[in-house]
Order: sequence, then structure tokens, then C-alpha cells
Amino acid sequence: MAQRALTANDLLDGHVLLDIECLDRIYLNAYVSVLQSSGQVVAFMTQHLGKPIPSPALMEHIGIRFRRSVESYASSNGIPWVRFAKDQRKVDVMLPHIEAQAAAGRSGVAVAGVWQVFQRVWSAYQRDTKTAAPQYTFAKADRRVTCYYFCPWDEDFGPAFIKVCAYFPYPAKIWVNGHEWAKRQALKAGIGFTELANGFASCEDPAALQEICDRFQSGTIEVFAQRWLHRLPMPLGPADRDAGYWRECSMRQVEVVKRRSFGPAYPRCAKRPGSATSGQDGSSAEAIPMSPRPERATRIDLLGAA
Repeated sequence: MAQRALTANDLLDGHVLLDIECLDRIYLNAYVSVLQSSGQVVAFMTQHLGKPIPSPALMEHIGIRFRRSVESYASSNGIPWVRFAKDQRKVDVMLPHIEAQAAAGRSGVAVAGVWQVFQRVWSAYQRDTKTAAPQYTFAKADRRVTCYYFCPWDEDFGPAFIKVCAYFPYPAKIWVNGHEWAKRQALKAGIGFTELANGFASCEDPAALQEICDRFQSGTIEVFAQRWLHRLPMPLGPADRDAGYWRECSMRQVEVVKRRSFGPAYPRCAKRPGSATSGQDGSSAEAIPMSPRPERATRIDLLGAA
């Protein structure tokens, strides 16, 4: 009698201890939507700032003010300051500070860093005219400019990072992790679980945990982003925000993870010759052991998208 071929469902049936789907790493763009065309740049300088000539000197003035505010913010709040070296892995530098902030158990910026990277920014070009006053045209270009890395640890979201460009129109990036958010909501709800560095190994109430994961949506992320964008020093201040010059968020990269955790023993239907046990067709078979449940990792996959 021919032996029936095993399917994936045969192997998994009754041995899945946890089956959870959750948003994982999320990378956001944070940008000022009304500073994305040259006409909008001119309107910002002349109509909003009230300057007679739209000049790159205005960009430089805002950038210098922002750099000073970042240094003052870090100094007055006792935030460690890091100037990254070439080829240095940012996560290796930032992680000890983030872990120290997490151990304190309160929201705060764990560390701030600075580095120069290529960004898409506005560049100004002087036009040849016969008028006495200089005239400029604006076009976007890739330039190596200063960027600041803020690494907050948030009571609801855990570790995150926010990267802000110091040059006009000051693009920013935000990184959060859905699993880290879900862990903290599960703790608040009193749901016991065994965590992995980037997920869950087991949970005493999988259905309740899945409901928590399902609550992690765009509104939750937007609240986090705006809370920290208002809390951190930014190139554009309250007066600019009130005039409509503030950041909106869009998805740059989103990862969805469906994680399954299995029991300590392999399904009995998965057999191989040589065992003392008997298969369905009467032949000898041996159960194949599963790999042990993964232990909790200690590294956090942070700043990988920086």
C-alpha cells in the first residue's frame, strides 16, 4: 500500500502554539508638503517671512538657528551627544544609550547624533539679470548635508529614531516598530508572553494579543510622530506651523510579519525509516525532533534604515 504524501497542514496541525500577524518595522517620510515646488519656496520667503528677496541666505539663517537649538536641547537635557565616524555602525553606538533609557522606564531622548548624508534639498542659483537686486531660481538637488539623529525611547512605542535634515526643506525620517508597541500594550493589559527581540515566542492569550496587534494602525503611528516632532527641536517653529508649514507623514517602508511558534515536539506523522515506532502502513519510522524554541535575542534592529 502506497504511503500518503504529507502536506504542510499535516505537519503543522495541532502544533502551532502562536500564530500572530503584526506590523513590524515602519519607516516614514516626514515632510512639509507646501515646500515641494520652487514657487512654494518663494512664497514661503516672501509672503510668510515677509522678505523682499527670496534668497538662499534665508535658508542658511534657519539652518544655523536649528543647529544651535539642537545643541542647546541636548546640553540642557543631559542627552548624550555623538558625532558619528566614517563606516561606524550607528546601532552599535546608540544601543547602549537606548537600553539605559529603557531601564529608566520613562519616555525621553536616549541619545542624539550628527552625521552628513546625501539628501534631496533645495539649491539656489543666481540668475544673470540687469537689475540691481539679485534674483535666484530654486531647484532640488542631491547634496551631502548635516542630519541629526534623535533616538527616543517611548513608554508606548519603545525604541525609535527620528532623523532630521538641517537643510531646506528639512526632510525627516521616522522609524518605529509595531511589535515593540504591541509588547507594551500587552503588558498594560496584563497579558503574559515570552518575547523575542522582534516579536513573540509564546502568549497566554493569543486572541487578545492579536486584537492588540490589529489596533496598531495609521492613527496610532501619527500620534507618536506628531508628539515627538512637537517635542524635539525643529527648523520650523510654532509660527510656521500655525501658518501651515508643518510636517506630514507618509509611508516609506512597511513590513508585515506573520509569525508562528511551534510546540517542542514534531508532529507524529513526520517520520523517517529506522524508528522503533510504527507508521500508518506498518513500516518502521522515527519522529523527527523540532528545533528548540528560539531564545530571546538582545539586539534591537534599530537604525538599519538610516
